[in-house]
Amino acid sequence: MQKRRDLTEGNILKNIWYLALPTMATSALWDLFNIVDMIFVGKLGPSAIAAVSMCGMMMGIIFTVAIGITTGTIALVSRFFGAKDFKTADKVVVQTIFLAIIASVIIGIGGYFLAEPIMRLLGAEGEVVDLGSLYFKIISACSFTIFLTFSLTSTLRGAGDAVTPMKVLIFTTLLNIILDPLLIFGIWIFPKMGVAGSALATVIARGVGMLLLINIFFKGHSYFHLKPKDFRLDFRIMRRIIRIGFFGSLQVFMRNISMLVLLKIVASYGTFTIAAYGICMRLRLATMMPGFGLSQASAVLVGQNLGAKKPGRAAKSAWITVGLYELLMGLFAVLILIFAPSIIKVFNTNPEVVRIGIQFIRILSLTLVFIALSLVIGRAFNGAGDTLSPMIITGFSLLLFRIPVTILLAKMMGMIGIWFGITLSDIVQGGIMSGWFLKGKWKEKKI
Repeated sequence: MQKRRDLTEGNILKNIWYLALPTMATSALWDLFNIVDMIFVGKLGPSAIAAVSMCGMMMGIIFTVAIGITTGTIALVSRFFGAKDFKTADKVVVQTIFLAIIASVIIGIGGYFLAEPIMRLLGAEGEVVDLGSLYFKIISACSFTIFLTFSLTSTLRGAGDAVTPMKVLIFTTLLNIILDPLLIFGIWIFPKMGVAGSALATVIARGVGMLLLINIFFKGHSYFHLKPKDFRLDFRIMRRIIRIGFFGSLQVFMRNISMLVLLKIVASYGTFTIAAYGICMRLRLATMMPGFGLSQASAVLVGQNLGAKKPGRAAKSAWITVGLYELLMGLFAVLILIFAPSIIKVFNTNPEVVRIGIQFIRILSLTLVFIALSLVIGRAFNGAGDTLSPMIITGFSLLLFRIPVTILLAKMMGMIGIWFGITLSDIVQGGIMSGWFLKGKWKEKKI
């Protein structure tokens, strides 16, 4: 069995980077995984791109469920590892696997029968419906590869091992890059499958990664060592995972709803505004990429230190993580303010798109430090097993505050009011999140 690293002792800063750097790399690889698909699919024409893009929106449902399971798993595994209760942590892994299988069966059946109706509901027509339905049926039928991969990697991260998931994803990403052209274009002995080939390549690559992870768990090459005799349903632990993860899923769902409503508001100002908005939101996401790794580290450290009955060290770990991310966000903000025109022109050189984009991105740069607070502190709450608090704060900030304020400011100030509405909601979310975290109720959370 791999030697366990005790994250409740030693230098906190070193522990943060030990967890964060591999997770940052993993997030970047996951994006590369999707980008590679789009590059090859793009060569098939506009209908193929539209089909896969719309399927990406539909797959958000799958990832929302998967994130719920993994949120509960990380909170429980990290808490038990901090308490040195490794036997119960193993039980959590087993119940997580059962939940992943159950969820994948439901998604698989639903995806097969609802793929075409949902495509039409989203506005797809003709060839796009046919291509997208086939793509989504393949992905949903094999969604167990997604759920099991997410679940097993989350247990490893909760235990403090972020390196193993990174290694597996490196291999699966390379495999996907190799399989994509072979199955899409019918190179060598492979059949020409078009869009369906892209889906199959993704499923095969994820499936291989899933098998590698299963082997790692059962062969004792991880912090866990599972045996077939351990696979018994434990509804008590399963309920605990679901109870914690349910509100985590709701957080993601509410963010998606907020983004869809914002897109509708932005769309009323025309194509140039939509293009500028799309570019700036992608840049916003780029600044958040390091935060995904740091916030994951925060969640694990908070969970493990609470398990070790060190609430003070748990809080200190979260705030040091916030400080690191704030430094990065401060740097990003300065670079954006100075180089905004050049940054926008990398994506589009249309003068009107550039003008609108510069305006939005410079306003956005003023709120990056608050985004850092929301991201890291929100995950710290999750690591403590308190997913209700960040869910309520997220719902208030992004739905009850952002949407009406953005609509009001847009009516008063025009298009620029949209940008200020988004910015104000980020400030409100970051402020409330950090204020509630300082109250320390999360330290008493029983999971």
